[in-house]
Amino acid sequence: MEFISSKDNKLFKTIKKLKIKKYRDRENLFLAEGHKFLDFSKEPRYIILHEDSEYKFSRIEKFKCKKLVYSDTLFREISTQENSQGIILIYDFLDHMIKELGDNIVILDRVQDPGNLGTIIRLIDAVGFKDLILTTGSADIYNDKVVRSSMGSLFNLNINYMSQEDLIALLINKEYNILASGLTSESVDYNKVKLMGKNAIIFGNEGQGVSQNLLDLSNEIVKIPIYGSAESLNVGVATGIILYKIREILEDYEV
Repeated sequence: MEFISSKDNKLFKTIKKLKIKKYRDRENLFLAEGHKFLDFSKEPRYIILHEDSEYKFSRIEKFKCKKLVYSDTLFREISTQENSQGIILIYDFLDHMIKELGDNIVILDRVQDPGNLGTIIRLIDAVGFKDLILTTGSADIYNDKVVRSSMGSLFNLNINYMSQEDLIALLINKEYNILASGLTSESVDYNKVKLMGKNAIIFGNEGQGVSQNLLDLSNEIVKIPIYGSAESLNVGVATGIILYKIREILEDYEV
């Protein structure tokens, strides 16, 4: 493995910039930090090891990509974690394009917190759904916090970004039963949602919720009862509760 200690190294300069979205988009590359990513079969473009970790990760031998050892100074400059495990994988952007939508899709409308987005990606994967659409203004799926909190589920989903206008046209054209999370006078309890053959479930922005245009389009607006004094639930928590209920209902239909 090649040892790199110079800040003038061309690849080091490129990798360092991947913390910023515009450079990720330009290079079509993103960072994933931690030995957990060695559990996945996805082949990275590069594996970067801290100089003290060179012999700690025998599992990297299964990958055919280029492997490099960075000096402590260089590694710290590209690391996104305070207590790094000493390994960073660089991946090409994933082929996420949804070529044919499934019967149950999840839509995130301007969800902006990277931690929330990563958690929701993991939830969608856990309940067995595959398709996620994010409206323009949502967080970047290749943000390091999204990648880390998704715990590898980022590799398992089909993900598209769409404008709200294009999304509305798609939902109408494909005749989805649209369920939006929200609290209005007409909201139905999440235990009583009515599913059809094709369902689109929408969750909204952390502060503003689902856009009014999407609420107006929805067949049902779904609420989660709050029995205490809390004003609302975190979007990641709400997504988990509703998606697991929908999975339960779908399984009841199949019995």
